[in-house]
Amino acid sequence: MEKILVTGANGQLGSELNVLSKNYGQFEWVYTDWEELNLCDLDNLALSLTKINPQIIINCAAHTAVDRAESEFELSDVLNHQSVAILAQWSHENNCKLIHVSTDYVFDGTASTALDETAQPNPINVYGVTKLAGEKACMLENPEAIIIRTSWVYSSFGNNFVKTMSRLMQERDSLSVVNDQIGSPTYAADLAQAIMTIIAHQQWQAGIYHFSNEGEISWYEFALAIQEIGNFDCAISGIPSSAYPTPAKRPQYSLLDKTKIKKTFRVIVPEYKESLEKCMKLLR
Repeated sequence: MEKILVTGANGQLGSELNVLSKNYGQFEWVYTDWEELNLCDLDNLALSLTKINPQIIINCAAHTAVDRAESEFELSDVLNHQSVAILAQWSHENNCKLIHVSTDYVFDGTASTALDETAQPNPINVYGVTKLAGEKACMLENPEAIIIRTSWVYSSFGNNFVKTMSRLMQERDSLSVVNDQIGSPTYAADLAQAIMTIIAHQQWQAGIYHFSNEGEISWYEFALAIQEIGNFDCAISGIPSSAYPTPAKRPQYSLLDKTKIKKTFRVIVPEYKESLEKCMKLLR
């Protein structure tokens, strides 16, 4: 029985994989968060991996607090880059398959059409810089790895835009949401399913892939969809990013092209609203 190690098990994607794993009893599942596998302990990480001895690693762990990362470069670099290099090196040496999750924030946001895997990365914040360094280290140490870039992740688990908006729309009469950052949300349950489709696929094809739900929207339009599905009585207005300054700059346009992952692994990509309805039903 192949053993799958999921890092960052308490995060949104790790939690969704935990739910989904009930359908994949042919694998032995090992879930770790920092208590069970401290990715910051770089000196002992390889030894810890040897003790677990997985045949497949799904690396969901990351320093994802984008604004905090601006003042926490070191921690961000250890989690998003240096630990990834060790995971990749270990998996390469031990004939272990590695799926590493990355982000649309490796791009600068100056594109105007959906970004495919050949688009040139150029991150504009610390989170993006460290995630790109992690991608490069991953491919260098293990050319057989699969990297999946995703965007705007939400789930019924953890903290995210959907849960925050749902709460605020019930507490307030009006809200302002940024309307000039364009992309597509990703329901973590759909990403978890895409990962399992790849693992179950007959052929392992290394490389970088993009995955998010279908649709091209702004955060403002995302908020309107949440309002509509939740039937919340709250006035929502769109504002430019300049009116809502944050420590970390965000890419203005980071819509991902999903053609490659669909063609290579026959991954099904649901429309964003359909998935949002599923998630909000669970939250109710």
